[in-house]
Amino acid sequence: MGETSRIHAELKRVLREARVTYADVADRLGLSEASVKRLFSKEALSLQRLESICQLVGVEFADLVERVASRREFITALTPEQEKALVADPKMLLMTYMIINGQTVEHICETYKVSESEAQRFLVRLDRLKIIELLPFNRIRRLTARNFSWHRDGPVQRFFAQRIQAEFFDSDFGADAEDLKFVAGALTQTSVLEFQRALDRVAREFDELVRKDAAAHPDERRTCGAVLAIRPWEPAVFDRLRR
Repeated sequence: MGETSRIHAELKRVLREARVTYADVADRLGLSEASVKRLFSKEALSLQRLESICQLVGVEFADLVERVASRREFITALTPEQEKALVADPKMLLMTYMIINGQTVEHICETYKVSESEAQRFLVRLDRLKIIELLPFNRIRRLTARNFSWHRDGPVQRFFAQRIQAEFFDSDFGADAEDLKFVAGALTQTSVLEFQRALDRVAREFDELVRKDAAAHPDERRTCGAVLAIRPWEPAVFDRLRR
């Protein structure tokens, strides 16, 4: 399904949710109801008419586009080759992280030591890796989910373990916006599975908050990280005391 089809389909959903009929749309556009149905069936609404219908139902056209984007099926796991390419260059990894989190190339170049020519080169590489689709005028369509899964013992997981993990936990977690909860206890397998599902829900809630805050000005947002984990484990100091 192309972008035009997705936009028309999403607009139909918006109309249904708002309980706005084709007759209402026809009255707004100054057309017959049959003409409106024909325009929808042929996916031939002009940008001006799309914006007019959006105004009728009380949504911005940009919101309609965002709804379309939210329904897109993103790649949830990279190939080992894609992972290797990302961790091989810190600036490449930075560009990828920022782009999939909704930052603009202009903001990245202004905030970090990435020149415009470097940014362009990274965008081309990311397009070839099929992590993004590079559109005319350097517009970007993300192809990868914001939080893609890692290959076990793959390049990204090794990078995290060697470069990120110790740095992340090197804090007393007492500053503003910091928090750390550690719990331990004996669970049945059923309870372990239930807790894993709870972790999934928390991760989805984090993603939803990121999506909601994407429209805020970059100065109002802070890059945050959270680790959610569970494993059958006992501290080595205890394990060494076992008979």
